[in-house]
Amino acid sequence: MRALVVEDDALLAEGLTRVLSRAGHAVEHAATGMHADLLLINKEFDLIVLDVGLPDIDGFEVLRRLRQRHSSTSVLVLTARDAVEDRVRGLDLGADDYLTKPFSVNEFEARIRALLRRNVAPSERWAVGDMTVDFAAKRVRVGDRPIDLTPREWALLEFFLTHPGRVLSKDQIAESLFTFDEQLSSNAIEVHVSRLRTKIESAGAFVRTVRGFGYLWESGDA
Repeated sequence: MRALVVEDDALLAEGLTRVLSRAGHAVEHAATGMHADLLLINKEFDLIVLDVGLPDIDGFEVLRRLRQRHSSTSVLVLTARDAVEDRVRGLDLGADDYLTKPFSVNEFEARIRALLRRNVAPSERWAVGDMTVDFAAKRVRVGDRPIDLTPREWALLEFFLTHPGRVLSKDQIAESLFTFDEQLSSNAIEVHVSRLRTKIESAGAFVRTVRGFGYLWESGDA
């Protein structure tokens, strides 16, 4: 999953990024509202951790613009403000959850897990051809046989399953699966896709190369 941390406190932003990265998410950071708004216009994220007190435009305005563009991305609002009207305003603008500073790492992690469970799918377990994908346990089986996936192969499979019917470019795959400071070559992405293909093709699920554009998920259920 790809997350955006919008926080002007450098120390807190570093801590939140570390927590999310440790949980296996690819994380980007914006220190101002305008920077966050620009990123959200041009990129897709699965989760936004959004501070209210930002330089230039505040978090409420970032959230208002996001929902005005009809984005359904999950948003966890962070703020030092504890007034009821601020919490109500954030929720009315479309925030999915609200966390008041200071907060514990354990509570932050629990809120994030709850938000992402809402995002993944109507069910935490999908049947794709002869393959069963358990999102909660991060397990894949083809028939009765467990399939061992590396963390990157799992993330790649998850990305394909949550973007059905879309041709995904190598740039989109790189941006959505891997951390911002990692340099992944086009060849590296091809290798990850090839290895995933080898492991799932026996289930009747395929990743088709669309020459010049990227990759498309196909299965007998499509």
